[in-house]
Amino acid sequence: MRRTMAKASLYTALNLLFFALIGTAVLALTHELTREPIARSEESEKLKLINQIAPASDYDNDIIKDSRQLAADDLLGSDDTTVAYIGQLKDRPSIAVIQATAPDGYGGSIRLIVSIRSDAEGNGKIGGVRVISHNETPGLGDYIEIAKSKWITIFNRKSLDDPGEDGWKVKKDGGTFDYMAGATITPRAVVTAVHRVLQYYAQHRDELFKQNEGVRK
Repeated sequence: MRRTMAKASLYTALNLLFFALIGTAVLALTHELTREPIARSEESEKLKLINQIAPASDYDNDIIKDSRQLAADDLLGSDDTTVAYIGQLKDRPSIAVIQATAPDGYGGSIRLIVSIRSDAEGNGKIGGVRVISHNETPGLGDYIEIAKSKWITIFNRKSLDDPGEDGWKVKKDGGTFDYMAGATITPRAVVTAVHRVLQYYAQHRDELFKQNEGVRK
């Protein structure tokens, strides 16, 4: 009797192991088959957003190809590498589109891209900001998406000097940026993140536009 029960238990265990291995293999195969299409889809959506804040008239190079991996930096809000897309016009630096993260959104991290136009003095003005992804509360956090609200356009043409250090806050904190009543955390996180991207740009402009080094061919 014991031998029969032992055999039955062994048979059951082997069956479970077999199906577990099959299940793992199927999941691994599905992940492998869908990884590239998902990545292409994400890149396609990102490109659409980039085109909104860095129009083709601002550069004459391949801004996607001429991208740079940026080392993790507190000003970019991430412990991992991020990316900058570099635009040039008539062989002169014209625009940088920098991907960053607002780590302190209400629902977690808010991923952004910020375009910054170069000027003759080496300063930068924002061409536009777009949200790539977020987990903010539906309804309250939706207004940071360009498809649902124009709020994100309040950063257009802003710079470190405009509105100045004290102005880079939501109005509730004494700054100049509007926010939705009852939803302060989300805009506060975005305003802070965009301000930090401008600070990063000011510190690293020469590196971002440096020719032939760090550019992916």
